Amino acid sequence: MAVTPAVPTERPAPESAAHRDPNVLRWLGAYAASALGDNVYYLALSWAAVQSGTPAQAGMVAAVSAVPRLLLMLGGGVVADRFGPRRVVIGSDAVRCAAVLAVAALLFATTPGLWPLTVLALVFGAVDAVFMPAVGAMPARITSRDQLVRVQGMRGLAVRFANVVGAPVGGLGVALGGPAAAFALAGLFIAVSLPLLISVRVRRLPPDDAAAAHGLSPWQDLRAGLAHIRRHRVLAPLMLAIALGDLGFVGPLNVGLVLLADERGWGASGAGWVLAGFGVGGGAAALLLTVRGRLPSAGRTAGFAILVGSAAMGALAFVPGVLGGAALGVLVGLFTGLSGALCGALLQTHAAPAYLGRVTSVGGVVSLGLAPLSMPLTAAAIGVWGTGPVFVASAAVCGLGGVIALGVRDLRRAELPG
Repeated sequence: MAVTPAVPTERPAPESAAHRDPNVLRWLGAYAASALGDNVYYLALSWAAVQSGTPAQAGMVAAVSAVPRLLLMLGGGVVADRFGPRRVVIGSDAVRCAAVLAVAALLFATTPGLWPLTVLALVFGAVDAVFMPAVGAMPARITSRDQLVRVQGMRGLAVRFANVVGAPVGGLGVALGGPAAAFALAGLFIAVSLPLLISVRVRRLPPDDAAAAHGLSPWQDLRAGLAHIRRHRVLAPLMLAIALGDLGFVGPLNVGLVLLADERGWGASGAGWVLAGFGVGGGAAALLLTVRGRLPSAGRTAGFAILVGSAAMGALAFVPGVLGGAALGVLVGLFTGLSGALCGALLQTHAAPAYLGRVTSVGGVVSLGLAPLSMPLTAAAIGVWGTGPVFVASAAVCGLGGVIALGVRDLRRAELPG
């Protein structure tokens, strides 16, 4: 693997905590702006597709970006490791910004139908396949190992902020100027992230890592990354635990929750309260990790958090009232947010720096490619067996990830630097 240093000067280890490090804060601002742009973009895409075609066609446009992500994500990890995550993040964010603004300009000028939206969704998905592994590899290159949990917490807060603010801002854009204005807003938010990303400094790879795979082809790079995970005593079971959690979680907390709310007579507002509880719990977990910076016994804590979060998710199907559902939503958000951040930090600290893009891409294939496929399967299963059995089965799949985390000795004993 040919690794090119991202910048000519090496970033020294920060003397202060990550939340006081200007370099980390610039990265966080860029990440928040880009995530905010993503949220506005997805709302604008859905709204424009609904206006331009049938509901089925709109659904296809919204889903089409998942295909290139699934097919290209592993290659995106190779690209991130070969050329450096900073360079790849800047380049891919610039492409995303240009594509969104181009469609905004086209919609301002004419009414072209679904084809530009489909092309935009495909381009966005293909670029995301490179962008996301590079984003995953960035934290370990901008801060010290003992600050990675705090950075994961800060990243979680940025995601919650983007989720809360993005939809209202996108809706305001649509109300004032239609989908074209919303696309323009999305492009501007992504554009804000670019100068911040350019100002972020990253570490060089250690000489041994930088020279570890010179001369390898991209295919050999990919195989080396997969072998790095397979042979690692912590990464292999950790990746399996993450995959099981994503596969069991996505269906019930998306389409399953809507069907559950309809069955219980909660309505859309009831589902919204449960999701709000989930957001509150996830935000609390992110804030806790940002303030604390480290939790002891990371592997064991992550395993127990997965189990508790899974049990709370399974219990959702048996709560008769909205208030109880919202309370369980808080627990699900709190413990899945905690386990997700700890698993992410463990992945960052145990993967060799030269392989971080490829390691991140493997997790992305599951969470962004395979896990969404569980949504139609969850809906079909609920139609046959009902919400209770399906939520319990999904919780068992999630919980199996916690069993692996606690049952595999090296993962159970895994610690984070302190």
